Amino acid sequence: MPQVPDAHPTDVCALVLAAGEGRRLQPLTRLRPKPLCPVGGRPLVDLAIDRARTATASVAVNVHHGRAAIEDHLATAPGGAGVHVSVEAAEALGTAGAVAHLRHWIDGRGVLVLNGDTWAPGDLGAATAGWDRRRVRLLVAGEERLRPTSRIAAAFLPWTEVVGLDPVPSGLWEASWRALHAAGRLDVVPWDGPCLDCGTPARYLAANLASSEGASVIGEGCTVDGSVERSVLWAGALVRRAEALVDAVRTADGVTVLVR
Repeated sequence: MPQVPDAHPTDVCALVLAAGEGRRLQPLTRLRPKPLCPVGGRPLVDLAIDRARTATASVAVNVHHGRAAIEDHLATAPGGAGVHVSVEAAEALGTAGAVAHLRHWIDGRGVLVLNGDTWAPGDLGAATAGWDRRRVRLLVAGEERLRPTSRIAAAFLPWTEVVGLDPVPSGLWEASWRALHAAGRLDVVPWDGPCLDCGTPARYLAANLASSEGASVIGEGCTVDGSVERSVLWAGALVRRAEALVDAVRTADGVTVLVR
């Protein structure tokens, strides 16, 4: 079927990776799954879904750790409408296994892969339109040289690469990208926008402050009787009189994480 000009392409879908345990972000992830931790007042998974929808209307989210809470959120949040939920019931499958597990849903399309714990705002429509659908393309922030620790703002996988992946716990770097990059068969495109993963409390705080241009992020329903500087308050949090919160994350449960 011919594409309608300016419409989302129908030969590309998107997967938001949201099945990880979030161990490095403890104790925050003892209270809620990492994809539900807010940046700028919105859960990370919602922000990732919004980004995916700048490129395609067909979006999936994989779940394992914190599955019930994420499924409940997607069922009730406005942004969750129409999202396909890929359940990894027995074990989390990693980045490559998650794509392979969705092979029947992907069904011949190229797939845009986004990390659900990465804050990287920006429109992906132009990048999707410029992708040839034949080679893996990575949007990489902050450096020209690709390595396992590179900050990936988005990844595009052609169907020919999807069919070669196995639905077992595995990573895309090990299963695909390393060999393709060594053979010169992978495209690395600079990502000029912000790209911060939220894997640790320090990085999570940094993403929030970047989202607010350095101001503290105060969630809805917070009570602030003391002072707050360079901090994040989850919705409903309390800062008592004479209390000075600096470089910290505080939850509604009273948990405080100091970033030093």
